[in-house]
Amino acid sequence: MSDEQPALHDGDLRLRPWTVADVEATRLLHDAEIAHWFDVAATPPTSEHHRSWVEQTHAEWSDARAKVTFLVEWRGAPAGSVDVRRRSDGVGVLSWVTYAPYRGRGVASRAVRLLVDWAFTDLGLRRVEAEVNPLNRASLRTALWAGLRREGLLRGNTTLGGEVHDTVVLGRLADDPAPGTREGFTAMLDSVLPTKRVIGQGLIRDAAGNVLLCEPVYKRDWDLPGGVVDPGEPPRDCVAREIREELALEVTVGRLLATNWLAPWLGWGDAVLFVYEVETPTPAALARVRLLEREIRAVHWVAPHELSGRVAPYNERMLTSLASAGAGHATLELADGLPVR
Repeated sequence: MSDEQPALHDGDLRLRPWTVADVEATRLLHDAEIAHWFDVAATPPTSEHHRSWVEQTHAEWSDARAKVTFLVEWRGAPAGSVDVRRRSDGVGVLSWVTYAPYRGRGVASRAVRLLVDWAFTDLGLRRVEAEVNPLNRASLRTALWAGLRREGLLRGNTTLGGEVHDTVVLGRLADDPAPGTREGFTAMLDSVLPTKRVIGQGLIRDAAGNVLLCEPVYKRDWDLPGGVVDPGEPPRDCVAREIREELALEVTVGRLLATNWLAPWLGWGDAVLFVYEVETPTPAALARVRLLEREIRAVHWVAPHELSGRVAPYNERMLTSLASAGAGHATLELADGLPVR
C-alpha cells in the first residue's frame, strides 16, 4: 500500500486528501443542517480549529489508516467530506457531510459508494457500516443508494440536542451484490420494505358445528390452533406444523376459509391471518392428542354461541363471520374479523 493517500475518481466526482489550502474555502460551508445532525455549535469553526482538523486527517492516515478522510469535489468545487474509520479488524464505520449546494443531487451517495469500493479493495475491509438517526432521511437514502442495507434499530442508544434518540444500523459486505445491479437493488430495497406478521390457523369443527380451541398457558384468551408463519414457510404448511407440534396430530389442511387483517392489539402490531379448514380428526386420533405443555394447557370444543368471554373480541368477530357465511362459502375477506364490504 502506498504511503501517500490517493485521489479517487468517478467522472465529475473526485475524492482527494484534505489540505490546509481547503480550510478557508470549506469552513464557511458549515451550516445549521450539519450542526444539527453532528450535535455541534451552529457557528462555523475558526480557521485554527478547521486547520487542526485537516492536519488530524493526515495523522490518522499515517496511523495505519486508522481513519481515512477525503474531501469530496464535484466538478472541481468542494461538495463535502467522507471518511471510514476502522472499528475492528476488517470492519469500518462510515461518515459523511454534504454541503448545502450539493444536497439532493446524488453526490453524497456516489461519494460514499466510491469510498466503500476503495475500502474493500485497498484497505482490505470485509464490512462497512453506518449508524444514522432515523429522522435523518437524507442520510438514510445516501447509505441505501451506496449499497448498504438496513440491518436493525438501536433503541435509545444516543442523544441529540439533549434528547435520547434511536440509531439505524446499515451495513454492506465486500461480497454483497454491487449497487446499481438488479441483485444489489433488490437486496437494498428488501432491507427497508415494511414487514408484517403472517399467522396461519386451522378451523376444526365437529359434526355439531363446535370449534376446537386451544387454551394457551401464556394468555387468557383461547385461540384456534396454529401460529406465526416462519420465514419462507407457506401459511398452509404452518397450520399443519403447528398442530403437529402443539397437539401431536397429523391433519389434512383443506381450503382457505378466510383472510383476516388483524388490527394492532395489546402491544402487538397489525398482522394478516390465513384461516384454513382442517379435516376433523377421527375419535382415535383425538384420543392420542398430546399437548405441548409449555404452550397448551387444554383443548376445548366450543359452540359458536359460547365464544364470548373465551376468545379475544377480534376472534369472536371472525368466528361469528365464518359461522354466518354457512357451509361451502367462498373465501372471505375480513378486516378485524368483519367482512369487507
